[in-house]
Amino acid sequence: MSFDDLLKANAEYAETFEDGYFDGIARAGVCVVTCMDSRIEPLGMLGLKLGDAKILRSPGGKVSSSVLTGCALSVQLLQVNRIMIIPHTRCAMASRTDDQLRHIIAEKTGVDSSWINFGSNPDQLGQLRRDVDAVASHPLVKGQAEVGGFIYDVDTGLLNQIL
Repeated sequence: MSFDDLLKANAEYAETFEDGYFDGIARAGVCVVTCMDSRIEPLGMLGLKLGDAKILRSPGGKVSSSVLTGCALSVQLLQVNRIMIIPHTRCAMASRTDDQLRHIIAEKTGVDSSWINFGSNPDQLGQLRRDVDAVASHPLVKGQAEVGGFIYDVDTGLLNQIL
């Protein structure tokens, strides 16, 4: 498989690109933690544009150790004062357990994935509460940024604040 189509599209994009050479801080003071799902357009759904927010993506929008590090760095170095944790409806990571995902992958590929922690959790709201608490209580975030928990509806485009 080739990347030629994507490189061609990038060349066309670069011809009119005018958003370079700024400092990389989050101009709107926002960090968004959301899922890697391609149905989610983080900036567009919040009325933001390039350079306004730091975007951290993970399977299911779960706060992993690397996401937590990204949140802390965003607050300490990139002028973030609001962190939005946004899982979404109809998420594969919230509809199965890790064991179920491992079984599906093993059946499909024949590869043992028992060593992988996918972070899947069918209790999406419980996971969201734990993730918000983990970020809000982090010593490099606590008292320096507001942390909220939301659910994004992939069918309507609406965002609902839960926490």
